Amino acid sequence: MSSAEFGSFCLLLTVLLGSAHLLGYLFDRMHQPKVIGEILAGLILGPTLLGHFFPQWHISAAFAGMDHTSAAALGFLYNLGLLLLMFVSGAETKNLFHPTDRRELTWLGAVGTGFPFVLAMLCVPFIPMSPMMGSANSRISLLLVIGIAVSVTSIPVISRILRDLGIFQTRFARLVLGVAVCEDIFLWAVLALAVSLAKSGNVPARAIALHTFETLAYLLAGLLLMPRMLRAINASKWNPLIANSPIGYICFVLLAYSALAAMLDVSFVFAAFLAGFALAQSTDSLQHAFEDVGKTAFAVFIPIYFAIVGTQLNLGHDFSFGLLAAFLGIACVVKLISAGAGARLAGFDWLASTNLSMALNARGGPGIVLASVAYEAHIINVSFYTTLVLVALITSQMAGAWLDYVLRRGWPLLQDETAPLPVQTVVPAPTKLAA
Repeated sequence: MSSAEFGSFCLLLTVLLGSAHLLGYLFDRMHQPKVIGEILAGLILGPTLLGHFFPQWHISAAFAGMDHTSAAALGFLYNLGLLLLMFVSGAETKNLFHPTDRRELTWLGAVGTGFPFVLAMLCVPFIPMSPMMGSANSRISLLLVIGIAVSVTSIPVISRILRDLGIFQTRFARLVLGVAVCEDIFLWAVLALAVSLAKSGNVPARAIALHTFETLAYLLAGLLLMPRMLRAINASKWNPLIANSPIGYICFVLLAYSALAAMLDVSFVFAAFLAGFALAQSTDSLQHAFEDVGKTAFAVFIPIYFAIVGTQLNLGHDFSFGLLAAFLGIACVVKLISAGAGARLAGFDWLASTNLSMALNARGGPGIVLASVAYEAHIINVSFYTTLVLVALITSQMAGAWLDYVLRRGWPLLQDETAPLPVQTVVPAPTKLAA
């Protein structure tokens, strides 16, 4: 990369980072999730708004015109932001799958995720496929994508919302993220099946079974085995990194997890989450290092990640308001009722059930990823792709607005927790770990 190319690349990052922080600040002042403002910043700078009036000036056009090295660097920053977000989230969820939460997680996962997916499968005769069908013309794949879109919960976005509202250390956050992690493992396996069906027209049972097994094995090892192994490694005398360079050691573990996940074809989102979870479980000596990593991540890399997500959206073409209204209404009603019913069966009162269902209704990043993967596989058309992206953003905004309202009223998130402090008195600390 020449000096001129590096200068142009820095200018683009300056615009992205500055806009993301500005819009995030404005949304925070309006008691809305910062993450929505950061995505909106990318939306404004991308082809949807700026590109509509100045096609040669918008950010996506500038990215497209970059050399290969600059494009690779941008892709690295995008993935690094997502990695760091999930890593810090995993580090702060030290008791994610607490034994006392098994009953609640089972009901919330089985009913809140399972029922919407099964309902989509049962409604095959009543779903008009032509307004959503892609060129692959795979009805089963499209049906699976619809089931995922109705059921999915965003791990990155809901974790950012919980963090921005200052409630990441509560049992409520632990339950929401626990359900999201469990359900997304199942739903990504289903997406792999949908893509395989669209490409080959038949079910590669052995490949799908192997991929599902590897994902589950990786998750179980990350939750049960790796914290014990890291505890032994941290205490060993031949490990100078943890004492001499704690941040370097944290980065080493994160990269090792991600490399292993890539070898097993497991999503690096889970790898980063499990790396943070295992390190936090294995030692208390890295608390300050976690805080330093988190401050840097939330100041630079994570806002850039969400802003780039916004630049990838183009809402100016092939947009159907009718399709958006219909799918948004159906998806929200089904998810809210299902998650609320699961919460009630788990023993929560009406307010707690509403809070849980609203949080689990946020589709965020996984909703956008689902739309991108399905569109690239030609399972869905452009109109439905745009619909899925907008549903992800709108449901995330709804979740953040509702939780903010509950906190400002001083209501408890769960009946067995005291009401949190009002949102305006909470200083959003990026990475404050519980002792």
